[in-house]
Amino acid sequence: MSEHRISKRISAIAESATLKVDSKAKALIAQGRPVISYAAGEPDFPTPENIVEAAAKAVREPKNHRYTPAAGLPEMKEAIVAKTLQDSGTEVKPSQVIVTNGGKQAVYQAFQVIIDDGDQVLVPAPYWTTYPEAIKLAGGVQVDVFAGSDQGYKVTVEQLEAHYTPKTKALLICSPSNPTGAVYSKEELTAIGNWVASKPNLWVITDEIYQNLVYEGVKAYSITELVPEIQDRTIMVNGVAKSYAMTGWRLGWMIAPDDAAKAAGNLQSHLTSNVSNISQRAAIEALTGDQEPVKKMLEAFDRRRKLAVSELNKVAGIHTPNPQGAFYVYPDVGGLLGKTWAGKQINSSLELADLILDEVEVAMVPGEAFGPSGYLRLSYALGDDQLLEGIQRLQKLFG
Repeated sequence: MSEHRISKRISAIAESATLKVDSKAKALIAQGRPVISYAAGEPDFPTPENIVEAAAKAVREPKNHRYTPAAGLPEMKEAIVAKTLQDSGTEVKPSQVIVTNGGKQAVYQAFQVIIDDGDQVLVPAPYWTTYPEAIKLAGGVQVDVFAGSDQGYKVTVEQLEAHYTPKTKALLICSPSNPTGAVYSKEELTAIGNWVASKPNLWVITDEIYQNLVYEGVKAYSITELVPEIQDRTIMVNGVAKSYAMTGWRLGWMIAPDDAAKAAGNLQSHLTSNVSNISQRAAIEALTGDQEPVKKMLEAFDRRRKLAVSELNKVAGIHTPNPQGAFYVYPDVGGLLGKTWAGKQINSSLELADLILDEVEVAMVPGEAFGPSGYLRLSYALGDDQLLEGIQRLQKLFG
């Protein structure tokens, strides 16, 4: 019998740090503890009623009880094509669209389709926790390109060039960013796109799941809109989870050049087949129906964003850049490290997050989950009162 019951490939996958912290917080809350959690990356709003009604109607239609095309319903693909033209400024064909079980599957399949063993992927850090695992599962090698709070968490062309090698196969872009909320400007993203254009064999995977959650009149540009000549080696990833409060519906998509889309569709036909028809019908309504509920959610997020930044920056030792997208703040907590708090020497953001949970029952994700230590991620997708109370607990702890 093999010494290893579980394969080395799967054993090497790290547990999702965000889900781990969120699960721990929910377990404490279930025990009656007054824990306030900033860990979850999901809206606290219910899915808009028109979307729920579309799903309820779909449940009763027998055609939705059967297998449908693995790559997605034709109507779903058409809605995605229209959204991509409107929001990403990029014209695509339905055949380039693969509807997936959430954005995570789209990310996974994107790497599976273009990465071979030993290929390097440039990943701006801080980064979302799933990227490293998806890259490893594809046999790739992640190359971190770090940008701290002094750069607004945005990498430069000079940094990308310094990390580029003959083995570099892809560049990952996530704007607006999880975990930082940073949004690349038109000029910044154009410069990166032109750099990619100068590297004939370099692919781009652009994660645009937060593109509609932007503030202060900022626009989240797509790299293919700004530099169209790289569209034939760009894979776009998106979904309805964040903008429409549909995290549990599991509906995302990837858009790829014809050959990559065909390969991803073939993979998906063996992996999951079609996404739930009910979720697809709901997502069609999300993209084509009334957008007023989305605007109201965005207004609430904007209000909470301003509150979170203002209150966090009242704590000596915390520097919180102003995020222009998503629903996260990513404070630099370097000023709190190397000191003793509540009788404990704290040298890392991991230790700091544990201390905060133990001492004042506030849950947040440490920077180690997204790259270097020295940071915390707080989601402000929770009620206004809880948002304020949690940060006030921090103010008392570090006051």
